[in-house]
Amino acid sequence: MTETKAVTQPFADPRAEDLPLDARSLFNVEGKIAIVTGGSRGLGLMMAQGLAANGGKVYVCSRKAEACNEAAAALNDRYGDGCAVSLPGDLSTLEGVEAFVAAFQAREDALHILVNNAGATHGAPFDEYPDDAWEKVMNLNVRHVFNLVRLLRPQLRAGASKEDPARVVNIASVDGIRALQTAGPTAAFAYTTSKGALIHMTKALCRALSPDRITVNCIAPGVFPSKMTKFMLAQESMRKAVEEQNPLGRNGRTADIAATLLYLTSPGGAYTNGAIIPLDGGVHLHGGSF
Repeated sequence: MTETKAVTQPFADPRAEDLPLDARSLFNVEGKIAIVTGGSRGLGLMMAQGLAANGGKVYVCSRKAEACNEAAAALNDRYGDGCAVSLPGDLSTLEGVEAFVAAFQAREDALHILVNNAGATHGAPFDEYPDDAWEKVMNLNVRHVFNLVRLLRPQLRAGASKEDPARVVNIASVDGIRALQTAGPTAAFAYTTSKGALIHMTKALCRALSPDRITVNCIAPGVFPSKMTKFMLAQESMRKAVEEQNPLGRNGRTADIAATLLYLTSPGGAYTNGAIIPLDGGVHLHGGSF
């Protein structure tokens, strides 16, 4: 009978304790406290589902209290009581951000995962693009993402350790990489600029927060079902056109973004820091209009 021997790494640091390599250990978020902004629908709800389904406690933030309550109730019904908490908040103003942070701090001392997903867009032709659209979009998509991270820094520090850092995950867009939506009657100049800024801010926050054992990464999604893409996907002919332009022949699904988030927020992703992950089937490297 052949003796079974353990696999050893000849140059491994003897001081380092490696993780078990089973998926349940590597991608475990059980017991972690998370905030998902814009979590009542679309990409935010998809990500909240991923965390709740795998043992996380998710604070669902949405500007509309009713939508926030409905989303949290649905998550609790599906994945177990206590996995989701409704915590409405208007993150488009500094006062709203401060009120939301105060409400969270009254409930929790530590935060392990912050997903900055809340966002806005505005479409108009170039010659008619309104100045106030810039203020609205940049405030929510960029300025107050920074303020939310800044004000929650104490709770993120409390949730962090050397072996298991706290995580900030910014949700940008492939449009922030390619600046696609800048032509026609619904050109989104402020949106694409804001998402490019959020990608760059991810790198700046990574440099600022890494010493606190807080990682900062960014997901740049392509086309997923959401309020922002409803105009494209509602019509069968247009949906098919969008799918045909994707190298993989389809649009994004809940499992795609939930799995990416689980990687970034679980032990398996603890060493990933400052990364920008396009999640679009590769469309940012191919042609196409979407």
